[in-house]
Amino acid sequence: MITVRWKRSAALLFILIVASAGFLFAQDTTADDGNSITLTVDQAVEYANQNSKTLKSSAIDLEMKKRANDYKWNQLLPSVNLSATMSRSNEYTDPTAAIGEMLNPLMQVMGQSGFPASEVTESDHWTAVGNIGISWNFSFALIDGFRLIKKQYEAGQITWDQTLRQNELQIRKLFYGLLLQQEGLTLQQRSLENARLRAQQAQVNYRNGLIPELALLQAQVAYENQRPSIMKQEQAMKQQLDLFGFLLGLPAGTSITLEGAIEPTFVELDTDQLISLYAQNHPDILSLQKNLEILNLNLSIQNMQSYTPALALSWGFQPVVADITSNWLDTYMDKGAFSVTLAWNLTNLLPFSANRQAARDTKDNIRKLELSLETLIEKTELDIRTQVDALAQSRAAIEASAGNIQLAQRSYDMTLVAYRNGTTELLDLRDAENQLNQAKLGLANEKFNYLSGLMDLEYTLNTKLEN
Repeated sequence: MITVRWKRSAALLFILIVASAGFLFAQDTTADDGNSITLTVDQAVEYANQNSKTLKSSAIDLEMKKRANDYKWNQLLPSVNLSATMSRSNEYTDPTAAIGEMLNPLMQVMGQSGFPASEVTESDHWTAVGNIGISWNFSFALIDGFRLIKKQYEAGQITWDQTLRQNELQIRKLFYGLLLQQEGLTLQQRSLENARLRAQQAQVNYRNGLIPELALLQAQVAYENQRPSIMKQEQAMKQQLDLFGFLLGLPAGTSITLEGAIEPTFVELDTDQLISLYAQNHPDILSLQKNLEILNLNLSIQNMQSYTPALALSWGFQPVVADITSNWLDTYMDKGAFSVTLAWNLTNLLPFSANRQAARDTKDNIRKLELSLETLIEKTELDIRTQVDALAQSRAAIEASAGNIQLAQRSYDMTLVAYRNGTTELLDLRDAENQLNQAKLGLANEKFNYLSGLMDLEYTLNTKLEN
């Protein structure tokens, strides 16, 4: 039956879409069972954007890159260090004692008293040393380093935009997928109601002697056979709506009503024009191009580090006080200095050095990325053609299905009249009803396919398509 086929295909579609979603949402807040909400597709996207853990994580990554870009100039700040040290020597030697020992014999010959040895005090063991150091380093690689930080921020913006668009695409597909399931369920509920009415009418006709007992039993069995299937579909629909609410981050227990319809707006598409204008806008292509720019900057930095020297300026003020009991401002001795250093690691110039080998690896990675970019561009152009062809097929199927529904409706109406007049069997009426439901569901499926395909194409082109 079309009921079983539709149920399986729709459930598989829902599972695949949920599995493809690269995020999970959670909400600690609980709600009463009576809490309900009506959502349009735009409101569903807004809820998901507010509660997506993936989006929040990506926002943090983007903020980190933005902060690094805003303050990249801090690499030019000099390094300022301030320190103070008090040290005590284990042993103290009076520097004048050795002179006194040499002069004392001479002084005695001359009849003069010698130099008495000075008494060592605790303060003689102590020395105070202060230090203020300022250093500033510069390398030409810093210039490309600033550009690298900016490119990394731009790459982060592309990643953020891509994550945001993926989240919107997945939520919109889920929303319309649920609408499709609801429409299929509504058709089955109508069929069940028709079966109930036919069973009631058959019971009246049997009492009036218009139909045999067999016809009554057939009508009752047809109704009872449909009830369990519809109940299962209703329960499955409720569970999927609960799961959808969980993915959106709605409070647990919220009853969701979807407001909307699967009514796509047809767009006139020129494949060659789309490829010419928008093929390069694919989020994956933009991301790959930005990564290629980052690799080229890394290579430039490696070359600068090899082929240019680095400049280091340093100035230090280092007051030393030997006698801590004296006036420090008058007795300190400055051992600081100013220096200019030009350093060049000549080993990095050797072709087999680690730096040069790393540069060769970077070049190879650039070549690999360029090949990947060429492949992605070709695949994107192929995808655009495939998606445009699929949209054209869906549009043709929608137009054909509209006429088929009219025929199926007319056939069902005529069969229903014949059944009421007793000129046709219940089985014929059920076949006509199934054909009508199949035609309506086929139209809904094609509309969903067109809408889903159009969203995929807009994501590929990174633009909104309007007539």
